[in-house]
Amino acid sequence: MRNDTRIELKTPEVQDHDPLTAVLQRGAKKLLAQAIEAEVERFVVEHAADRDDQGRRQVVRNGHLPEREIQTGIGAVPVRMPRVRDRSGQGRQFTSTILPPYLRRTKSLEELIPWLYLKGISTGEFSEALQALLGPEAPGLSATTVSRLKETWKTEREQWQQRDLSGKRYVYLWADGVHCEVRMEQEKQCLLVVIGADDTGRKELLGIWDGYRESEQSWQELLLDLKRHGLVLAPKVAIGDGALGFWKALRQVFGATRVQRCWVHKTANILNKLPKSMQPQAKQRLHEIWMAPTKAEAEKAFTYFVDAYGAKYPKAAECLRKDREALLTFYDFPAEHWVHLRTTNPIESTFATVRLRTAKTRGCLSRETTLTMVFKLCRSAEKRWRRLNRPTQVAEVMNGMEFQDGMHIEKKAA
Repeated sequence: MRNDTRIELKTPEVQDHDPLTAVLQRGAKKLLAQAIEAEVERFVVEHAADRDDQGRRQVVRNGHLPEREIQTGIGAVPVRMPRVRDRSGQGRQFTSTILPPYLRRTKSLEELIPWLYLKGISTGEFSEALQALLGPEAPGLSATTVSRLKETWKTEREQWQQRDLSGKRYVYLWADGVHCEVRMEQEKQCLLVVIGADDTGRKELLGIWDGYRESEQSWQELLLDLKRHGLVLAPKVAIGDGALGFWKALRQVFGATRVQRCWVHKTANILNKLPKSMQPQAKQRLHEIWMAPTKAEAEKAFTYFVDAYGAKYPKAAECLRKDREALLTFYDFPAEHWVHLRTTNPIESTFATVRLRTAKTRGCLSRETTLTMVFKLCRSAEKRWRRLNRPTQVAEVMNGMEFQDGMHIEKKAA
């Protein structure tokens, strides 16, 4: 195999002062060169049998394309891609799946730009900020470039919101209101986010809405918008926290959907009503409820907690008691899905870096900009979301199969 693809790293300052980074860079350089050469070699071999009357190969190597730089998280990587010639005139071209023809920055850097913007970096400061993070060899991200990217992402979001959902089926929904760590034009507003698990068990971003707090009206507008674009089949379960606005809107739009309250939010709400000295033990008692193997055992642990804490801490006991049914819905669905149904973790983990209810940045972003940047972060994170365990059971749930304590109930023959 030839190995003459040129890939160099122009980060001398980093290499001089950070030996570990230099080692990583050299390793990345070697692996990338080998991977590209393997792609080229595979393409040429696939067409090796195609020869002219003199027995000469029609698809051959033909030098390299002009050098270009790829902006990565460890600095600028100059690359000269191999070029392939098709002598037959059929126009067959080699295209690397690793480095597409017009790639100028890695996907990790594409994620970095909206994140920096949400942190309060202005358009004019991007070049300086990225150079500080990636080194002085990080050109090509001027204010004009960033502004153009923002417009592109805004158009992408608008097209995504108008996508056709007819024929799509979602077995579970996760919903939450996200208060970002940026200062926006109207601080009582928040972003309403809905994630769905489709009939293959794959989770995807369903809706992101600019709402007023977490009001019923805002949630109803989001759900009705999804329905307007084709989502007419009601999900089996919706998972969320205690925001009353969402549950009221859900009953009006998808009345047949069952409710599952998030155990993480509920646990936090209960512990806040107890003295700190009591919280570790109380947390363990709550853990015994939602980790019980059967609903009957969960009911016993539930009753015990209410009785044990009701006399001295009635607010904590009532906080648990009032949502008894909604907290135990998951027992009527496959046991493999319980880990997904008990919390709103898909949303919580996605917004871990952009969600903070108290801190404010020095900049004040427009609602449109914030919504677009968060949309980009969500779409990027979507690729890493965990699929439902045993996705083959999704069809069973959608077809109305009944489950008890996580196990399928075999109906007796008449």
